[in-house]
Amino acid sequence: MASLIRWGWDPFKDMEKEMQELTDRFSRMLSRWPTRASGMREALTVADWAPTVDISETDAEYLVKAEIPEVDKKDVKVTVQDGLLTIQGERKREKEEKGRRYHRVERSYGTFMRTFDIPDGVDEDRLKAEFKDGMLLVHLPKTEKAKSRAIEVKVE
Repeated sequence: MASLIRWGWDPFKDMEKEMQELTDRFSRMLSRWPTRASGMREALTVADWAPTVDISETDAEYLVKAEIPEVDKKDVKVTVQDGLLTIQGERKREKEEKGRRYHRVERSYGTFMRTFDIPDGVDEDRLKAEFKDGMLLVHLPKTEKAKSRAIEVKVE
C-alpha cells in the first residue's frame, strides 16, 4: 500500500514556524510581566504592552528613543518625578469595519508605560521631548558639571 506525501513538504519547516510563533507569544507575554531589573527601578505597573526603547549618551545629553507607531501625540504623556522618567500612553484598536475579517492580529493595543531612573548629572529643568514619525525622543541634557572633559596627561 502506497502512501501519498506532498512533494516539497518539509515537516521541520512547519515545526520551525510554529516554534517561532510560540516564542513570539511567550516574549510578548513576558514583556507585559512586571519586573524589577537589578540596579534600576522599573515600574511594577502591568500595562497592555511595552514599547521598545533605545537609550544612548553623548557628551551633552542622554537620549531616550521609544518606538510608538500609530499612537496619537495627545495619547502620550512624559513625566519626571523623584528621579524617574515615565513614558505612558495608549494605542487604540482600529474600529471594526463591516466586511473586513482579520486573519491575524499580532500588534499590541491598549495602555503602555515605561519608567527609567534618571542618571546623576541630568538637568531635569531642560528636559525636552519631541514626537515624530512614530518615535518619541526624550532629550535629557547633562549639567555642565556632569559633562566629561579631556585632560591631557604629560608623560615624562
